[in-house]
Amino acid sequence: MSTTTTQVRARYAETDAQGIVHHASYLVWFEVARTDFLRRRGVSYRDLESAGWFLVVTHVDVTLRAAVVFDDLVTIDTVLEKCRGRGLVFSYRVTGENGCLLAEGRTRHLVIDKARRPASLPRSITDKMQMDLADNE
Repeated sequence: MSTTTTQVRARYAETDAQGIVHHASYLVWFEVARTDFLRRRGVSYRDLESAGWFLVVTHVDVTLRAAVVFDDLVTIDTVLEKCRGRGLVFSYRVTGENGCLLAEGRTRHLVIDKARRPASLPRSITDKMQMDLADNE
């Protein structure tokens, strides 16, 4: 499976009263990394929406392993685990500058059309997304 690496610097607005990055910020980071993953494979989320397809998050798992604080630089490794016409599953590993595992996560997505009905992505798009996908169940 192919991995895309994206870096994000923890912003002050993402921290809580204890100065630690709030758990909800990881979902934003996953979105940044997922969008980067698609873009690097020639699939622009903006173009998907313009063509009438939307990727709705249907499930999220996040396990926090260590704290991230303001201005920490984190690396998010993103993998597309599954890609079917109507569904996608991405996994994420967030590590610190020293390589320490900070968080792990997974998002599941349903493809819908403009009428908000389940839809299938065209093969031309899924082929780009699956460039190095070993597990195409």
